[in-house]
Amino acid sequence: MNARTDLSLLAVPDISFATIASGICVPYVEAGEGAPLVFVHGSLCDYRYWSAQTAALSKQFRCISVSLSHYWPASEACIQGEFGWETHVAELAEFIEAIDVAPVNLVGHSRGGCVAFQLARRHPRLVRTLTLADPGGPLQIDGRPDAALPPATNALRTRVAAMIEDGEIDAGLELFVDSVSTPGSWRRSPASFRAMAIDNATTLPKQLRDPLPAYSRETARDVKCRTLLIEGEKSPRMFRNNVDKLVNWVDFAHRETIAGASHGMNVSNAGAFNRLVQAFVSA
Repeated sequence: MNARTDLSLLAVPDISFATIASGICVPYVEAGEGAPLVFVHGSLCDYRYWSAQTAALSKQFRCISVSLSHYWPASEACIQGEFGWETHVAELAEFIEAIDVAPVNLVGHSRGGCVAFQLARRHPRLVRTLTLADPGGPLQIDGRPDAALPPATNALRTRVAAMIEDGEIDAGLELFVDSVSTPGSWRRSPASFRAMAIDNATTLPKQLRDPLPAYSRETARDVKCRTLLIEGEKSPRMFRNNVDKLVNWVDFAHRETIAGASHGMNVSNAGAFNRLVQAFVSA
C-alpha cells in the first residue's frame, strides 16, 4: 500500500466549501454538535492534519477544520491573492463570519498557532478561547535586537526551498520536518502524514519567504481570551521558548506539557492532546 492510498483509511467527514467576503473559497470539514472548535493547521498540512481530533472531540463539540488558501485541496477559487500569514488571518476571520459560528474555541498548531494568535488579538469578538500548540514565529524580547530566527535556521530553510523548487521533494521535506521536530521524524511519520506533506510541498517555499511576525509582550497584551499553551516535552527549543514567554505575557494563559511528545504532538500523542483541549474548552 502506498502513501496516497493509505489516506483512504482516514475516517474524515465530507469536504465542504465556504465562499467568504473576499471571494476566496475555503475548504473545510466538520463533525459533531455543540460549542464550535475551529482547528488551524501549520506548515505542509491541511484540514486532514486534525483527523485524530475530529474523530474524538466531535463527540462533544462541533469540530471544524479548515485548509488555508494555497493548501490542499486548492482549486483556482482557493488560491486567489498572495500567500501569506496576514492573508490567512484575514480569510480565517471571514470564514468564521461566513459560517456564523462566532465566538469560537480556536486551536492552532505551529505556523497555524501564529495565525490563530494574530486572529485572537485582531478580532477578539470572534474568539472565545485560544489554544496554541508549539506556536511558530520569532520572539521579540524587551531590550534585545529585533527578533529574527537564528541564521542557521534561515540557512536551512533557504536550502529546503531550493530543494523543493528543484524537484527534490522527499529530501527537502525530510530536512524540514526533521528540523522542526526530531531527527528521523520524517521517516518515522505515518504514510498518511507524508502523503499530506507531499500534497502541500509547493507551499513551503512560499511560506519560507513570508516570515512570521514576532511575539512580544505588547502584542500578547491584545489577547484577552483564556489561552492554553501546549508544548511537547521534546519539541525544539524555539517552540518551547515561545510557550515560556507567552504564558507570562498573555493575561489569562496557562501551559501544559505533553510528556515524550515532540512537535507533532496532536498526531503522535493524540489522546493526551485531546484530553487537554477538551478539559480546557469545557472549563
